[in-house]
Amino acid sequence: MTTLKSQLRDDLTAAMKARDELRSATLRMTLTAITKKEVSGTASRELSDEEVRQVIASEAKKRREAAEAFTQGDRAAQAERERAEGEVLAGYLPQQLGDEELAELVAQAVGEAKAAGAEGPRAMGSVMKIVNPKVAGRAEGGRVAAAVKRRLAG
Repeated sequence: MTTLKSQLRDDLTAAMKARDELRSATLRMTLTAITKKEVSGTASRELSDEEVRQVIASEAKKRREAAEAFTQGDRAAQAERERAEGEVLAGYLPQQLGDEELAELVAQAVGEAKAAGAEGPRAMGSVMKIVNPKVAGRAEGGRVAAAVKRRLAG
């Protein structure tokens, strides 16, 4: 079975052979971030595919934020580069949830929390505990929290 990390390594080799500078630079940075995470903490270890996905999601988020910052700073070329790197990384992440799918998962979680006795704005933590495993990397935490707040307020 091929791990996500070995897939990234294979894709990096292919990108280098194809002289795809953008793809190889992006994958190299991502593999560095993964290695950094593996050696952080008390003992170095191999990350699971899920942990590797979290690192990739984090790197993709950094690219989106950098692209926004460059756009606001009138640096279109850098913003475009960051967006392109984000697209390379998106190919390794699960398909993102649409607004309707997210709203549906949040509605189910609110129902479960209500059944367990948690209601109103104070139920935020309970609902997030229920909905986060269901979303699992298919939507950013801020987006999920906003959907939960809207649902609890409404």
